[in-house]
Amino acid sequence: MIHETAIVEEGVQLGEGTRIWHFAHIRKGVIIGKNGNIGKDVYIDFNVIIGDNCKIQNFASLYHGLTVGNDVFIGPHVCFTNDLYPRATIWTEERLVKTVVKDGASIGANSTIVAGVTIGRYAMVGAGSVVTKDIPDNALAYGNPAQIRGFVCDCGIKLVKKNTEKKFQVFICQQCGKEIKINNATSMESEA
Repeated sequence: MIHETAIVEEGVQLGEGTRIWHFAHIRKGVIIGKNGNIGKDVYIDFNVIIGDNCKIQNFASLYHGLTVGNDVFIGPHVCFTNDLYPRATIWTEERLVKTVVKDGASIGANSTIVAGVTIGRYAMVGAGSVVTKDIPDNALAYGNPAQIRGFVCDCGIKLVKKNTEKKFQVFICQQCGKEIKINNATSMESEA
């Protein structure tokens, strides 16, 4: 389904079941997987790659150089940048800095993702955050700049520390019971 007010340029690949809503603009070369939901007024720049089952909320801006995995949630007004030193009159492909969002990650409303970071699998970025550094798998990060504040389960619930092993800390989800091992170096970042 593509709403009649949406602009989908030639050369876009849309997976089966993907819906594109009012006034969205999808540029040439974009690849969007199956069963996606692209909200009102979303802008997706040329050659962006988006996996299956992604939900991109209203007014999000996804710029060239971005790769998004499967099952990713991108909240309203999220903005991904692609140039660390932008100037209005200077742009070359050499200035492009790529960004990756891995499978299952969630990014809260009004967050800004600075070019060049990787957001890990099932990580969760809180609303209004400015992400300037990589966010590891299952990390809960928020603030300006975003910092690791804990860890979340794949189901989205904040994890509780169960015990510490030599190289890992073991966390458990009190909702689904899943245990997740987090590298001690990563978990120490959250205590800083």
